[in-house]
Amino acid sequence: MRLFFVALQFLTRLHFVKQDNWTAEDFGRSTRFFPLVGLVLGCIYMAAAFLLLNYLGPSAITGTLLLIMTIALTGGLHYDGFMDTMDGLLSGRSRERMLEIMKDSRVGSYGALAAMCLLLFQWSLINELSLEQAMAGMFVMPVIGRMAMVMVIASFPYARPEGMGKAFSEMADKKTLLMAGAFTCIVVVPWGLVAISALVIGLLTAFCFGHQACSKLGGVTGDVYGAAELLTETAVLLVFFFSKLF
Repeated sequence: MRLFFVALQFLTRLHFVKQDNWTAEDFGRSTRFFPLVGLVLGCIYMAAAFLLLNYLGPSAITGTLLLIMTIALTGGLHYDGFMDTMDGLLSGRSRERMLEIMKDSRVGSYGALAAMCLLLFQWSLINELSLEQAMAGMFVMPVIGRMAMVMVIASFPYARPEGMGKAFSEMADKKTLLMAGAFTCIVVVPWGLVAISALVIGLLTAFCFGHQACSKLGGVTGDVYGAAELLTETAVLLVFFFSKLF
């Protein structure tokens, strides 16, 4: 349970135990529990979607409140990584300069614009979902998103000689990937064909993005992990949106 709480308190604002004497190795070994953290978030997201859609109905306010909730519960951690990644990758600079830009704590125009576009796209998708679709989509979305993080961590080399993300990269072996994958399948598959399709397409999205980032940066970073998570969640919502058309 110790490593689960490490993962929970790193990836969310849900702090149930005192953070004391946790090492870089603890953070690295906690990677296998990322999808379980997604399950905790998914239960909260699903409950919120049920309440808001039942009492407010599908509306701009409902979509806005659901998005604000996801940001509040995660502390905007993945958005920070997404914006830094977009600032670097869209700069068109050399590999070394891209990594420098991504390390800068200030947000540039590329990152800000990319985050605005992503938020608007997610908001639009949520507003188009029915109650059943929203509940299922919001439940599996964080699970698949954090499984995507594990996959990117395990599949691509780390781009920097040091950094928080390096601890995850060094500890994420095939066993970690298999454990996280098995848990994800147990949680997602019972939701049916649409959820399974979302899992496949979401992971494919993350892998393609990780491969593209790796080709430009010579590896991936902690920021890329966060960006892959957000893009995967968006892909999941997109699959649920398209399911209503068939």
